Amino acid sequence: QVQLVESGGGLVQPGGSLRLACAASGSRFIIYTMGWYRQAPGKQRELVATMDSGGITNYADSVKGRFTISRDNAKNTVYLQMNSLKPEDTAVYFCNARNPSLAFWGQGTQVTVSS
Repeated sequence: QVQLVESGGGLVQPGGSLRLACAASGSRFIIYTMGWYRQAPGKQRELVATMDSGGITNYADSVKGRFTISRDNAKNTVYLQMNSLKPEDTAVYFCNARNPSLAFWGQGTQVTVSS
């Protein structure tokens, strides 16, 4: 079992930045692929970025060049640095931990981009 707790969401103006953090506890953090997903009102949950245990990253086209995922295995924490935020980035952002057998989700943190 893995417990995930997100933090760092909030209200930011267009063009601004936020950094989300996801603290994991429970099982061995290092063996999991960690990721961020988001869900806007009326839309399906979508992938934002992932990083596997070897540091390989994957980004949605809509956030490439603006968002950066990173992880600190010593702190069991994964981060999402979000720059040049746009109103269309507004969503609830969820942390995810998965391996070939299991997947776990955090409770989500709201990000609102608005002037």
